[in-house]
Amino acid sequence: MTNVTGTIKIIINGICEKHLPFFLIMNRKLLFVLFLSFLTLAVFAQNNSSNVIPGADRLLSDYFKLVKGKRIGLVTNYSATLTNGKLLYEELKNNKDLLLTTLFGPEHGLSGTSAAGKSVADSSDSLTGLKIYSLYGKNKKPTAEMLDNVDILVFDIPDIGARFYTYISTLFYCLQAAAENNLPILVLDRPNPIGGVYVDGPVIKSNLFSFVGVAPLPIVHGMTIGELAVYFNEENLLGNNLKAKLTVIKILNWNRNKFLDATNIKFVKPSPNIPDLQTAVVYPGTCLLEGTNISEGRGTYSPFLSIGAPFINSEDLILELKNKNITGVEVSPVSFVPVSINGMAEHPKYENKNCNGIKINVTDRKLFESVKFGVSLLTAIHKLYPDKFKFHNSTFDRLAGDKKIREMILAGYDEIDIFNSWQIELENFKSIRNKYLLY
Repeated sequence: MTNVTGTIKIIINGICEKHLPFFLIMNRKLLFVLFLSFLTLAVFAQNNSSNVIPGADRLLSDYFKLVKGKRIGLVTNYSATLTNGKLLYEELKNNKDLLLTTLFGPEHGLSGTSAAGKSVADSSDSLTGLKIYSLYGKNKKPTAEMLDNVDILVFDIPDIGARFYTYISTLFYCLQAAAENNLPILVLDRPNPIGGVYVDGPVIKSNLFSFVGVAPLPIVHGMTIGELAVYFNEENLLGNNLKAKLTVIKILNWNRNKFLDATNIKFVKPSPNIPDLQTAVVYPGTCLLEGTNISEGRGTYSPFLSIGAPFINSEDLILELKNKNITGVEVSPVSFVPVSINGMAEHPKYENKNCNGIKINVTDRKLFESVKFGVSLLTAIHKLYPDKFKFHNSTFDRLAGDKKIREMILAGYDEIDIFNSWQIELENFKSIRNKYLLY
């Protein structure tokens, strides 16, 4: 830095003596400070514009040897694009040095048009003509028959950082299938769009494991899809002492503090009801409403950001929330009428009925804690409407991961006591998680 400063002084002296009027010559020191500030900003901007390169891009360059000449089974969907905007599976299909034989699609299907929770049938892809096996129909895990024409299984689906987002359950079962069938599996890592720092919520109890919670994770895990793969594999979570032949192609130039919009990677909605990054940030908290009789905004074009019910008074709810120590978010009154929207919501709660509630706007993502916000929202609604607010017990418990959360809300516990109830197990998870962080 000393050499740089000296060079700047020489440049400025030369400029002043040859080109600048007298009044600037007399202010060389000021000009030096301005020039140095400009240089600092330029270096800072350059460092922050470093291209983040996901595993999918690196597969086609640095790691092509891993798939060259092999028959590939690819687990993916339409949101798994390269940084140039092209679909990975099209690029693989068009490459003459390998053979893409089979496609596997998660919830919502390869095209992402099937509604949440709707079973997806096997089909064929119009772009490539390949067979698409659904992993969200009668099978959640690739069978030996599906893998018969495969030398290596490749997984590339963006996640959004919440335990109950089912793409990580598909990852879990693909690891299990690869181990059972002695196949290598390649996971192409991508950034966690909501960053890799915030970790929160109850660690799911084993008696509540389901497809919205297949392994010991809190609601917000703060891990990438590649880190989760290593965690599942190395923590002996696949069952029967199974361990897959796993390779993770890491992301270049990403760090845990970066939300997706701080990178060069475009947000492509990974499922019909997560249309943008703002929704992804809020989703881990307001998705809990799916286990209640409160609308989580499905049937509108702002799901998870608009919540309400016919019996809610917006102003009363906003006032109640203001009494809680919630940071990084603003709420405002909203009224909406949920309707069936093709590919997004089929017969949502309170279909064609007016709902009143709140619109959620995150003002500071680093301060906003989605899980705590979701629980605080539930305690506020229960306090205001104890006779009208209802839980769907089994659904809510699977989402929360611990029936104690529902029981404490119904018993009228303060949200701080509820937050404290999961801290010991969360800290234990964090210590385990640290072993598998790649960035």
